Amino acid sequence: MIPPIANRFVAGEGPAQALEHVQRLNERNVAAIVNLLGEHYDERPPVRSDAGEYRALAGDIANSDLEACISVKPSQLGLDLGENVFREELWGVVDAAAEHGVFVWIDMEDYTTTDATLDAFEDLAREYGETGRSSSDQGSDAGVGLCVQANLKRTRADVERLADVPGKVRFVKGAYNEPADVAYQDSERINREYETLLEYAFEHYDGGIAVGSHDPAMIDRAIELHEQHGTDFEIQMLMGVRETAQYDLAEEYSVYQYVPYGDRWKSYFYRRVTERKENVWFALRAILGR
Repeated sequence: MIPPIANRFVAGEGPAQALEHVQRLNERNVAAIVNLLGEHYDERPPVRSDAGEYRALAGDIANSDLEACISVKPSQLGLDLGENVFREELWGVVDAAAEHGVFVWIDMEDYTTTDATLDAFEDLAREYGETGRSSSDQGSDAGVGLCVQANLKRTRADVERLADVPGKVRFVKGAYNEPADVAYQDSERINREYETLLEYAFEHYDGGIAVGSHDPAMIDRAIELHEQHGTDFEIQMLMGVRETAQYDLAEEYSVYQYVPYGDRWKSYFYRRVTERKENVWFALRAILGR
């Protein structure tokens, strides 16, 4: 039973299957954030392999003329091997993607990776600038974005720090089971933090806000803030979750679907479901179409 369930959340094992899924999304006016599954490598070869596939994927997206970008995980690009390895591989991926005019999102993982991820993003964003261009002649759609998590107690300060950084920021509630000394544990408190972060961003950011949420209340609040401040934003949701809502929202707003693929689908599926007890019900609701 696992493969049919996983197929709802994972686009396939290879890039061709993922891009076929992206094409179908584009036909419904939904763009895609494509992610090759993989994380927490403790050896260099898989890091090099995944970085190489991301570079090739950027070319495939550009050559296919698809509305899509890519998303990488720090531990996938060698952060567990050292910050120097992570930066070397990340810069290589972003530079290759920029040559093809493809945007790169940097996912946020558990709290131990936050500082290294923030620092790398800020350096990259300032290097590529508001147009997404570095010093060479690169595509205008290139650039970088970062994910921040509302459950972390430090995030308010991080969001203020990022206000003048020329990159995009994705706001999520946070899926990792973090310790109580660094993260809020109560869902109501996390919701309040999420809304507070959105309010700050829509008021102080020039644009580049991504609302990564399936919560109708938070999406509605983002729309209200957009109408109030005029700040550009996009809505991001996972593959397999509230897809009808994604298509409906795409009739009026910019919507992206997070599209994972790869042969590590089992670990992705199990980890997403078991990380927090809320994710079990989240997955069940998605499977039932609620």
